[in-house]
Amino acid sequence: MKRLITLLALTMLVASLCFAGSVTGYVTDEKCATQGKHGEAHAKCAAGCIGGGATIVLVTEDGKIYQVADSSKLKDHAGHKVMVEGKVEGMKVTSIDKVTMPS
Repeated sequence: MKRLITLLALTMLVASLCFAGSVTGYVTDEKCATQGKHGEAHAKCAAGCIGGGATIVLVTEDGKIYQVADSSKLKDHAGHKVMVEGKVEGMKVTSIDKVTMPS
């Protein structure tokens, strides 16, 4: 019985860690991201659109667009390149544990 409980606890721990990850990209608005507009040259526009209530997304260097569930943690980083650590499921960041700006 102790083995079963230990095995179950380890399985749950491993399962919870499977979705942990990080994504590095630019914080921008969804409309511009789908049009290929992102990066530092687009920072001022992104800040304006996000400030106006546009949906926040994260765009990687290779153009992948990640939806962000808790975008309030990225609002102050509009237009910046950031590394987001948290739970990543497919093309969606479902929770954010940490946001840093890579050097």
